Amino acid sequence: MKFVEMTGRSLFTIVSDDEISSADLAAAGVTDETVVRVNQHGDIEIRRPQGWDVIGGLLGNYEERIRRETGNHWA
Repeated sequence: MKFVEMTGRSLFTIVSDDEISSADLAAAGVTDETVVRVNQHGDIEIRRPQGWDVIGGLLGNYEERIRRETGNHWA
């Protein structure tokens, strides 16, 4: 599976309230410095000490939002 990695700060910019709220992201442990990634299906994963956990998902046109915010493509 391919992903785009980013910081929590970038994720907060990309995500819309109808997908997952900033409060829900914070409750999952996302901070500005947290390493997160999004896969091609829009699943958001957070880096934990022992691996990755899915914490939510993005809906519609997220590919463009990710590219615009990070400048990165799927890798």
